[in-house]
Amino acid sequence: MSAQVIDGKAFAAKVRAQVATEVGKLATEHDLVPGLAVVLVGEDPASQVYVRSKGKMTVEVGMKSVEHRLDDDTTEAALLDVIKSLNEDPTIHGILVQLPLPKHLNEDLVIGSIDPAKDVDGFHISNVGLLGTGQKSMVPCTPLGCLMMLRDHHGSLSGMDAVVIGRSNIVGKPMAQLLLGDSCTVTIAHSRTKDLPDVVRRADIVVAAVGRPEMVPGDWIKPGATVIDVGINRLDAPEKGEGKTRLVGDVHYESAAAVAGAITPVPGGVGPMTIACLLANTLTACCRANGLPEPEGLTA
Repeated sequence: MSAQVIDGKAFAAKVRAQVATEVGKLATEHDLVPGLAVVLVGEDPASQVYVRSKGKMTVEVGMKSVEHRLDDDTTEAALLDVIKSLNEDPTIHGILVQLPLPKHLNEDLVIGSIDPAKDVDGFHISNVGLLGTGQKSMVPCTPLGCLMMLRDHHGSLSGMDAVVIGRSNIVGKPMAQLLLGDSCTVTIAHSRTKDLPDVVRRADIVVAAVGRPEMVPGDWIKPGATVIDVGINRLDAPEKGEGKTRLVGDVHYESAAAVAGAITPVPGGVGPMTIACLLANTLTACCRANGLPEPEGLTA
């Protein structure tokens, strides 16, 4: 068996195209433009690249893009003032504070200061609680992207056995809640799970989000299972030359692809869906703020 490759890059492009179409309708029919504000504190190179990419794609789908770049030594009070002004700005529908923050800033406090209705990352404790109780919420982007790809591949997920490897607040826990919402039987596993290989082997759906390179080998995968690899790990690649690296997931791709029915690659799988879902969440927040129907297929 050779697994079908779930092309996250192509799927993300389709999601962005749908978002652009819906944004165009909002502008034409309601004179509305969704606005996304990104706040970046400090000079982290990876964060800067990510923020640039977000801004570019926000503009490409017809949304308003606002960036606040603050110095590394910005005080908590100054950062909270920026967030307060964005909370009060009716032209801003989504607020994202790029993580990680410098060590002197309290991430929980900062995230908690964002208006939950504008929390397009889905990290505010109110959104966590709403998601956990099956109510309408803003959903974290990466799990939402995984769910979209699973629905697209399978149609209905009802009754499927799903194992989520990883228990982070950003991916593992919300992913499990989303799968429960689609009537899967869900197990949250992690590095301390007893008989982890056997737990994974019973799954129709495996979502690997544990942050350990190539931790899940092919002999853990049930034949025909769908594997969603959330991991992004950089390993040395001396075969490419001195100082070169390569990206791998949490799943050993070659061995898993020989057994699975479908699998996401790394790179080019889950990663591109994260920004696409950020744009989808901003569109959803704009529709909710203005009492308009939410676009189909872009929410949980």
